[in-house]
Amino acid sequence: MISFTSFGLLGLLTLSIPVGIVLFLLAFGIDTFFSPFPLMRGLGQVVWSSSNSATLIAIPLFVLLGEILVRSGVARRTYAALEKWVAWMPGGLIHANIATSTMFSATSGSSVATAATVATVAMPQAQELGYNQKLFSGAIAAGGTLGIMIPPSINLIVYGFLTESSIPQLFLAGLVPGLLLAALFMATTIILCVFWPSLGGPRSTSTVSEKLAGLADLLPIFGLFAAIVGSIYAGWATPTEAATVGVAIALLIAAHQKALTWEMLSGALRGSVKTSAMIMLVVIGAYVLNFALTAAGVSRALQDLLGSLGLGALETLLVIILIYIILGFFIETLSLMVATIPIVVPIIVELGYDKIWFGILMIILVEMALITPPVGLNLYVVQAARKSGSFSDVMLGCIPYALAMLAMVGLLILMPQLALFLPSTL
Repeated sequence: MISFTSFGLLGLLTLSIPVGIVLFLLAFGIDTFFSPFPLMRGLGQVVWSSSNSATLIAIPLFVLLGEILVRSGVARRTYAALEKWVAWMPGGLIHANIATSTMFSATSGSSVATAATVATVAMPQAQELGYNQKLFSGAIAAGGTLGIMIPPSINLIVYGFLTESSIPQLFLAGLVPGLLLAALFMATTIILCVFWPSLGGPRSTSTVSEKLAGLADLLPIFGLFAAIVGSIYAGWATPTEAATVGVAIALLIAAHQKALTWEMLSGALRGSVKTSAMIMLVVIGAYVLNFALTAAGVSRALQDLLGSLGLGALETLLVIILIYIILGFFIETLSLMVATIPIVVPIIVELGYDKIWFGILMIILVEMALITPPVGLNLYVVQAARKSGSFSDVMLGCIPYALAMLAMVGLLILMPQLALFLPSTL
């Protein structure tokens, strides 16, 4: 049964069948051969209960929020302002890539949107100033992964929905690891550019007055983040209500900057509908698969299998991490999450680990999937923005940052309080 689930998932994805359809097909396959309860009898109820949730309304709202910010030019001004603050360090504008990705992640909730936005703004400067294309491109792709870690995160909303975890607690848990991972990316850049200066590029310095003047372009992002996340943590709004507030503020920002046109708004709405429809099909498919897996006893069978190996809790966790790293080469991030959560999370809870903590650990692992070939979406997004050069340059440039992610995984295992301190304190 476990082999059927694993090989069935990989086989159907290999055929380039849409992920949401794959999840439905796999659920019916498990139901036909292994489940004593006919899935068809409960299909309508499962689909309705999985989609009839106010929590999920936050997903299209956060997608729309990111679309408005991208199309209104906020990211371009954010990049120019942060460049004045960080481009003096070894690596120059590479740090602006990471810093802009970090700030944009605090409003976007999507890694691909973050990477695409920063790449569009940054790549022309890299080519003009003669930066090393490998490391520069790798920093954009890796920095973009922060979009699913730093709140508000669409992936954390999906994880919270599927595991019945508190989404505000997940947002809190992802804040410190997300900022620490951004710091690790910048530290990695500094180390590489100190020992191999050719990997970087020209550094620039700005006066204090220039830095302070640039803060005006950062205020919209800071204000938006404070309104969204602050209202959630203060108990004034649910994630869905906070997303609504965020969209309203984003529209005001676009209007203030004279970017609120019918063309911009209609484009943002169309993009939001396409992205949200894809996400919801995957989420509903995952819920149906979860129902079939539970009925067939796959989670219990896998627990028994791991128990028969005589591994301790830590060894079992390391095996699960290795499985995620391997699957990340072949499966897209959201698909990887929703296909494995029903199987893995019950095992993690059984081992005595906190599912909020594991949610953050899982996010880092699926972040790696965004920058590992052949399916890493951020690699393709950055390469498309380059419009020249070899795809292998982007892949090679991501290697140091993938190693930084592995270091972050190790830190979370050694110090779980990095993720659990804020949720337990607030």
